[in-house]
Amino acid sequence: MLQPFVFHNIEKILFLCRNFYKQIIIIIMESNVQGYLNTAIDLAIVYAPKLLLAIITLLVGFYVIKVITKTVKKMMVKRNVDESLQPFFATLINALLKVLLIISVMGMIGIEMTSFIAILGAAGLAIGMALSGTLQNFAGGVMILIFKPFKVGDFLEAQGHMGTVKEIQIFNTILKSPDNKTIILPNAPLSSGSMINYSTEPERRVDFSFGIGYGDDIDKASSVLKRLIEEDERILKTPEPFVAVGELADSSVNFTVRVWVKGEDYWGVHFDMIEKVKKTFDKENLSIPFPQRDIHVFNEKN
Repeated sequence: MLQPFVFHNIEKILFLCRNFYKQIIIIIMESNVQGYLNTAIDLAIVYAPKLLLAIITLLVGFYVIKVITKTVKKMMVKRNVDESLQPFFATLINALLKVLLIISVMGMIGIEMTSFIAILGAAGLAIGMALSGTLQNFAGGVMILIFKPFKVGDFLEAQGHMGTVKEIQIFNTILKSPDNKTIILPNAPLSSGSMINYSTEPERRVDFSFGIGYGDDIDKASSVLKRLIEEDERILKTPEPFVAVGELADSSVNFTVRVWVKGEDYWGVHFDMIEKVKKTFDKENLSIPFPQRDIHVFNEKN
């Protein structure tokens, strides 16, 4: 009789203990939740106005920066600032103003700026090491804008590409190829590598080589070439055009012809002169040799 009574009381005690622990846990949880809620309310009362003001300042600041950037662009256009510098300065001013705005907003929220600047400096060092190539492109862009080896509208040959400069950006230079392809060249190798700028000088020399047969009249061919040069008004009189026998080749006598033209007339004179020489040589019975092979067949009789 004693054993069932003992087991029954033990079970009752364990049940009461479990309920007691549950009540304690509930009380603790309710007190923690209430504490967290009170803390959150206190923080909201303290920081909500600052956060709201910071958001409003950030939105208004971005709008003002956009207006300032547009105004700067218009001022540069009115004052005839080099087209190469306009997008560079506009982007640089926009980026600097946004950085200053974000720092100001963080100060309004209550972030300690001294510690933040120290952290920003350390992060900047790490980012700078990781983005060393990008920073080199930025430095290359600055060097291009300072020394101006080319400008917007120039025709370049650099880094294995040819095209007209459309835009000089902070990190890249944009070219447009003759067949209307967009070419993006990093500024670092562009500023330190070799390049050919076909637009630096207003005048360019066009070089030709025309061949005639060994049986043709050299003086006649020279006279024809000089006449064709005089008839083309795009060819400049000064410097004087040059026509002379340049080579006695294996199957032809080659004339070297050099004329000077305006840069914009280069390709027109180049193609037109080649066509005119061919047609005129045909009319004047001046042959233009071309590679050919004679085959002799011998029949051996037994």
